[in-house]
Amino acid sequence: MAAGFFISKSVGAVAIVLGLGAVATIIALSVVYAQEKSRSAAPAAPATTAAPTTTAAPNNIWNRWRLPTTLKPESYEVTLRPFLKPNQEQMYIFTGNSTVTFVCEEPTDIILIHSKKLNYTLQGGFHASLQALGGSGAPAITRTWLEAPTQYLVVQLAAQLQRGQRYRLVSSFTGELADDLAGFYRSEYVDGTETKVVATTQMQAADARKAFPCFDEPAMKANFTVTIIHPSDHLAISNMPATSTRMLQLDGESWNVTEFATTPKMSTYLLAFIVSQFRSIESIRIWGRPQAIDEGQGEYALNVTGPILNFFEGHYNTAYPLPKSGGCHGGCGGRSEPRRARPRHTPSTADQVALPDFNAGAMENWGLVTYRENSLLYDSTFSSIGNKERVVTVIAHELAHQWFGNLVTLRWWNDLWLNEGFASYVEYLGADSAELSWGIRDLMVLNELYAVMGTDALASSHPLSFSEDEINTPAQISEVFDSIAYSKGASVLRMLSDFLSEDVFKEGLQSYLHTFAYGNTVYADLWDHLQAVGAGQERQWRRPPAPLGPSTHPLLPQAVDRHGRPPPAPISTIMERWTLQMGFPVVTVNTLDGTVSQRHFLLDPGSTVERPSPFNYTWIVPITWQTSGGSSNSIYWLQEVSDTHNEFRVSSPNWLLLNLNVSGYFRVNYNQENWDQLLSQLSTNHQLIPVINRAQIIDDAFNLARAKYLNVTVALNTTRFLDKETEYMPWQVALNNLAYLELMLDRTEVFGAMTRYVQRQVLPLFEHYRQVTNNWTTIPSGLMDQYNEINAISTACSYGISECQELASSLLATWQSNVSNNP
Repeated sequence: MAAGFFISKSVGAVAIVLGLGAVATIIALSVVYAQEKSRSAAPAAPATTAAPTTTAAPNNIWNRWRLPTTLKPESYEVTLRPFLKPNQEQMYIFTGNSTVTFVCEEPTDIILIHSKKLNYTLQGGFHASLQALGGSGAPAITRTWLEAPTQYLVVQLAAQLQRGQRYRLVSSFTGELADDLAGFYRSEYVDGTETKVVATTQMQAADARKAFPCFDEPAMKANFTVTIIHPSDHLAISNMPATSTRMLQLDGESWNVTEFATTPKMSTYLLAFIVSQFRSIESIRIWGRPQAIDEGQGEYALNVTGPILNFFEGHYNTAYPLPKSGGCHGGCGGRSEPRRARPRHTPSTADQVALPDFNAGAMENWGLVTYRENSLLYDSTFSSIGNKERVVTVIAHELAHQWFGNLVTLRWWNDLWLNEGFASYVEYLGADSAELSWGIRDLMVLNELYAVMGTDALASSHPLSFSEDEINTPAQISEVFDSIAYSKGASVLRMLSDFLSEDVFKEGLQSYLHTFAYGNTVYADLWDHLQAVGAGQERQWRRPPAPLGPSTHPLLPQAVDRHGRPPPAPISTIMERWTLQMGFPVVTVNTLDGTVSQRHFLLDPGSTVERPSPFNYTWIVPITWQTSGGSSNSIYWLQEVSDTHNEFRVSSPNWLLLNLNVSGYFRVNYNQENWDQLLSQLSTNHQLIPVINRAQIIDDAFNLARAKYLNVTVALNTTRFLDKETEYMPWQVALNNLAYLELMLDRTEVFGAMTRYVQRQVLPLFEHYRQVTNNWTTIPSGLMDQYNEINAISTACSYGISECQELASSLLATWQSNVSNNP
């Protein structure tokens, strides 16, 4: 006799009663939900999104936000002296001088250089002086002024600068070391009873101009030689290694003068320097408050940084581009290109610094990465597993930028999404290399894709990429640092990597980085390199990597997907549908006749989208699928509004499931017959459907119900199998969507029925973790299990399960009796 699972008649009868109760509850919840949703629908004008408006360009170039192309910086010599005690006016200040060498690209009698909140020491009545390097002398300065609205220092000349001639602009200035978290700023922390001051930086996106006058745009790359004058009991660090430190007496006090090696060509927003009394862990240097370092809070960051850097060196086929700890020092600071990838070892790496006051989560300054404390430091006694995940993913994100963003930089902020979206994608790959047992790659679906779909399904969303003339001012630049750039960018690149294969994506990426090292690009350059790197034939070459610079080998003309078949269009054509128009489609399939269609998905189907689309809101959609008989070994491309695909014809009791592992950035709807078969499979043997797709079925159904594509009864029925589910992702997605439902029903007559339904579903999960943890005395080993244990306890307690509330009371009493014990 075949093995099976048997239950007694009495238990079976109870199960039937409970099942019928669940069905009745779902029907009642569905009816009231529909009433509440209708009642809460606002009669106001529909949500709209409008294309940005622009005004006519002013006549004077200093009234324009973008720099002219007449001058190109080559190098900066910057000396700064921060005062870490307030002056007589109780202000913290810094002084500095700067020499920028530039070449004239087009004749001009105006020098525009960015400057913000700097006070200049006049030289001969002018804010700066000008020198010519070789050739004829520099033209005389006739006037200088600060154009505060557009943040320029303007230098007007008596004659034009000559094309091809190199010049040097010299200035001295004073700035406020404010506590505004921007530019060169002041951070404070308490050490014992003493308040300590740190001088640190945050240049991105447009605040290097607050530290010294500069051509403050990403494409204006140059070499930087930094010197910091600082109190002798403090240390100074910058992007590059220190080449010398000497003592200096100034105003009767001892100061140190620390000089740093010259950087490679880099953008101004990546420059960084810090003066502090922090301590570090060698040899990969993790800096922080002395107490935090002494307590071992930098150890976890130290342990994961090496594996992450090793992963990225292999992934990019390029060694870490700067000399830092573990690498060369002193005289090798001026090397012109990064070394090739080395065998696995403790790699050369950036300094990583935990700051008490920091606006962003972290900043990828080249060679000197700065973090909020909770993004770099981890206290194993008091921090949660979520804190640990944050540390490893943020470190991976910032270290990914050391190549993609720093070595190769997007030309302008309109393409920020590629910089941040790429790092948000590969941070999961890097973190996975450091925490092999976590399975953290799958969390990208929850943390990025589903998180951003709610925003991108609004009529007020925007495309990933803007035209350059839409993004000009610092305020406009700041606005593009949003979830669309980070999370949608990551999700779309994950989709691209999936249909090309990770190997092909990686080889195209390596070709892109080698070609444009130390330069600037636009997003289409990456598409070109992915298109040129073919599958199979290219991988068989396994040629040794060429030196960085323009490619010297012929690139293959045709990309193929991961099954070796050419996509239906060039990669640029496919990807522009996903980057140049906002939103995403809902793909609807009818398994009775095999028809499949797409439509722009909006949570509010009555809203009006006013932003025009060059593609009329249609996409070229890569669709993977599985039937109850197994997975398909191909990709179907939906290129039109509707089509017929015979392999999508499925008859009962079989089912069809689209978008395996949620690799595509779209939602899926089915005909009712297929929904019924999927729900039946979940009820009888849910494990035949992959874990990620079990979560997908729930999330798609609830969002389709919100958008009135699907009856809410179907959505609620997708949660009925949860009393047998122990995996984190389906539970987390279900709880996210049930929380929305709870908001809709919390003051209705069916809220009690909903509470009892959730209690029935979560109680088996609570009991599962009680057994797994030996009655709550141990911690589950896996990341997902630890997260789902939290779900089980928090849901069971919040929905009034007495066993859970007794557990919570017991844990609270234990902690109150000994606050050093954190149960």
